[in-house]
Amino acid sequence: MGEFLPSGASTQVQPAPRSTAPDATGFRQDIQGLRALAVSLVLIYHLWPGQLTGGYIGVDVFFVISGFLMTAHLMGRQPRTVRDLAEFWGRRIRRLLPASFLVLAVTAVAVRLFVVPTQWEVIARQIMASALYIQNWVLADSAVDYLAADNAPTPTQHFWSLSLEEQFYLFWPLVILAVVWLAGAWKLTVNLVARVAITAVIAVSLAVSVLATADDAGRAYFITPTRVWELAVGGLIATVVPLAATRLPGPATALLAWTGIAAVVTAGLTFTRETQFPGYTALLPVLGTALVILAGSRRAYSPTGVLRLKPVQWLGDVSYSVYLWHWPLIVLVPFITGAALGWFDRMTILVLSLGLAALTKVFVEDRFRSRLPARRLLPTYRFAAVGMVAVTALGGLQLAEVGHRNQLAQEQLASIENSGDPCIGAAAMARGTGECKPESPPRMVPEPALAKDDLPDAYKDGCWSSRAFTDRPVCTYGNGKTKVALVGNSHAAQWLPALQLLAKKNGWTLSTYLITRCNLTSIPLDFNNAERTRNCLAYGRWVMEQTKGGKFDLVITSARQSVTVDGESWKTTEEPAVEGYKTYLSEWAASGTKVLALKDSPFPGTTISSIPDCLAAHPDQPSACAGTPESWYWMDPLDRAVRELGAPGITAVNLDRYFCADDVCPAVIGSVVAYRDGSHITATYARTLAPYLRAPILAALQEGKAQPDARAHTLGTPPGPAGRPASP
Repeated sequence: MGEFLPSGASTQVQPAPRSTAPDATGFRQDIQGLRALAVSLVLIYHLWPGQLTGGYIGVDVFFVISGFLMTAHLMGRQPRTVRDLAEFWGRRIRRLLPASFLVLAVTAVAVRLFVVPTQWEVIARQIMASALYIQNWVLADSAVDYLAADNAPTPTQHFWSLSLEEQFYLFWPLVILAVVWLAGAWKLTVNLVARVAITAVIAVSLAVSVLATADDAGRAYFITPTRVWELAVGGLIATVVPLAATRLPGPATALLAWTGIAAVVTAGLTFTRETQFPGYTALLPVLGTALVILAGSRRAYSPTGVLRLKPVQWLGDVSYSVYLWHWPLIVLVPFITGAALGWFDRMTILVLSLGLAALTKVFVEDRFRSRLPARRLLPTYRFAAVGMVAVTALGGLQLAEVGHRNQLAQEQLASIENSGDPCIGAAAMARGTGECKPESPPRMVPEPALAKDDLPDAYKDGCWSSRAFTDRPVCTYGNGKTKVALVGNSHAAQWLPALQLLAKKNGWTLSTYLITRCNLTSIPLDFNNAERTRNCLAYGRWVMEQTKGGKFDLVITSARQSVTVDGESWKTTEEPAVEGYKTYLSEWAASGTKVLALKDSPFPGTTISSIPDCLAAHPDQPSACAGTPESWYWMDPLDRAVRELGAPGITAVNLDRYFCADDVCPAVIGSVVAYRDGSHITATYARTLAPYLRAPILAALQEGKAQPDARAHTLGTPPGPAGRPASP
């Protein structure tokens, strides 16, 4: 998140031939002011995202500044030996690591004290990744991991940019070392060779960024190759003389600097979460920042006239620590208060971020930088090693505790599942409150922390078409004469545990055709990626060819609409989605394929992002995590299509009565945690539904037209209300 060096050093550029330093001291008030602008963008975006939708580009401003300052330092003290490199890295350690280790350690302790146990594991792993400066790669993997899509924000997510920069700091001096060596070997100036090399890095990295963003913007946002060009742009500016030092008129350089500021502000105001980023769109804030630095204008009527104001300079001076502290506070405060952030909370976080940053600057950043000897490298590197080990150990201890708790919970789960209790899981709904009384204190299995990972076997068995939807795995369970196919996205896979029990008992061979997010339909869906949209349709065509025309005795399907129809909004998606399913279902019907469509389970995500997290926060009051059929309603175009189509052999089954009763949808049903996130049911609860799936499936197999369990069909939640949620 920028090199964030302190005043007098943070913007102090080492003099070099034709450098960008505007005066003998090399101090750049405009860069210090840019830091203040950048951290303000990030702060406002995180505290009031609706007010500054593109504030995340503040990180890109810091990237350019970091690349400029690092390259200026390296060009001023050109590395020629291993010792030179070690000294450069030592300076980075002294300036950056003490404050980051402090924040990580404090965060680790606060998480153990205030955060619900269901989040301990993922946060511990991210604290460890942050201490080792690989957090950006961990988040990149999460961005493409469908299981992680509903994870709550963690207090160390913001270390992704610090991790990326540390990786840049590691290899960039090697690039400059090679430049210096080549310049000497070829009898060329170092600046010339540096410009050529840096331009090549920019070209390659920008191309990778554009292509990767088009392919998978979530992953591209975090990975180092897509961001290196932004830092390299700053590096390129460091090799040329500032325009203010040329014969260009002062008003012209001031105008260019204001143009750069305008570009940054425009990106902050107009970009949104839907903007394809980084890619080519990152050019606007990156080039805008570069233009301000390149202009180097110090005129009173230039941006520096504002950026040199003392409050602005102070904020730039403490911007590193502000960035470090603000995000953990944003994530942790709701756990401490027990409520979502309100206006007072946000203002308190703002004040605390500034106050903690000021203290950290004086008592940590400055003190460690002065006490660790610059010329003696061993103490510096020893500090880095000990700090990384200590913070990583804190995360490891947390993981050990999580493992112990999970082992105890597994033993409890096995005991309850084998107990023969007639009121476990869905049976409690089937028997009703007359036979199955609520327990006090409430029993919850799996324990909420385990519920998050209570997954169908399809996950561990790799049965998914994911990422670009080009892979087409098929998994088979059982080896019976009756062939059954399970088809759809993750909301089809959630029924797999129940179907596996039935397959084993009834002698079926169960084959899966599963894909993440994509709906098997004849209409294109909007994945913000044309290739993925095409591949989703192609996968649907392939599944149709694999399953139609008597290849299976029965096809079971289910799905959730998690993306809009291509060209539609959430308000207009349902009707075309229904028509797309009708066309797809009609092809199955025309080929004589028997199809049983399971209505999707109620969707807690409209009100609760994670049922296990909610239960962990209310262990003695699971009713606090309940919903209603209306509040947990989400469109189900597949179910509507089956009912409206009325085609022979195509049947809809509604099991809502096993999720909701008396206008209440509990989070814990018959002592079983029903959901593993805000969307999918747990494998444990799915298994308890097996007895109630048996009759409609056998009817479909024997007659070609299922007669669903009458109670499930007539007493389940009817189609939802006219009002629709704004987004899934």
